[in-house]
Amino acid sequence: MQEVGGSIPPGSTSLRRFAATAGKPTVETLKVGHPRHREAAKAARHSPLGEGGLPIGRTLKYVYLLESIGHSEQRYVGLTDDLPARIAAHNAGQSPHTAKFKPWRLVTYVGFSDEAKAVAFEQYLKTASGRAFANKRLR
Repeated sequence: MQEVGGSIPPGSTSLRRFAATAGKPTVETLKVGHPRHREAAKAARHSPLGEGGLPIGRTLKYVYLLESIGHSEQRYVGLTDDLPARIAAHNAGQSPHTAKFKPWRLVTYVGFSDEAKAVAFEQYLKTASGRAFANKRLR
C-alpha cells in the first residue's frame, strides 16, 4: 500500500506537547538586541497608535451586560464609551428601562475600537441567539 501525503505533518502533532512548550521563551526571544526586536521598537516609536494600540484621538466603545441583583432573571445589554459612569447611572435610576430593577451588577463587557462592530455586537446580544450565547459563554 502506498502512503499518500496530506496536510498532516510527519511526527507528533500532540496538543499536549504544544501546551507544554507554549508561552516559554525560546533562545531567539532571549537574545538582547535581536534585529527583529530593534525593528519592532522602531516601528512602535513611529506608530500613529496611542497607548493601548488605539489610534490617537479614538476611544473604546464598550458593550456591557448587566444583571439585576434583586431579580437575577433581569438582564440588560448596553453600549457606552464611559463604562463606570454608565453603570453608576443605571444604579442611580437615571435610565427609565433599568430603574425598576436596580441595583445592577456588571456581568461582562467587551471593548471595541471600531464603533460599527460594537453596535453590531450589541444588536446581536439582544437577539435570541445572542442571549443564548451570553447565557452560555458570558456568565
